[in-house]
Amino acid sequence: MITFIALPTLLAGCAAKPPSKVETKIAIWTKHHVTVGGKKDINPIKASEESIDEGKQAFTSYCMVCHGLDGQNTGVPFATTISPQVPSLASDEVQSYTDGQLHWVIKNGIYPSGMPPSNGDFSEKEMWQMVLYIRHLPKAGSLGDPAVYGGVQK
Repeated sequence: MITFIALPTLLAGCAAKPPSKVETKIAIWTKHHVTVGGKKDINPIKASEESIDEGKQAFTSYCMVCHGLDGQNTGVPFATTISPQVPSLASDEVQSYTDGQLHWVIKNGIYPSGMPPSNGDFSEKEMWQMVLYIRHLPKAGSLGDPAVYGGVQK
């Protein structure tokens, strides 16, 4: 009887809670200044309609499962329910990375978040083109939901 009463109490103590504002600020600072490399790397590809579109195509083939077609989690059912949440790539936090840092994240991932490394899945050129796409994201929702989640691409 005591086990049935104590068990819910013990399990409640194991519930994951979102980080506090201070914890979040520390994690963001640490990622920007310690964890994520490539800060001084320069994108060798100039932004053009063609290079941004090439980046969009690479992004759509891999990244849209977690970030949506528009990079802003549109149509991704789990984006806000996992911890850490999938960031909108249009957010100030993500956009404040240098191009080199974005390239580093695409290439190496961020452990222990859900961001996997894509080194070996894409060429250096494709990763730099994805950086250009991330810098030039379309309006949130403008591309619809990913087909994998029942959406129709626009």
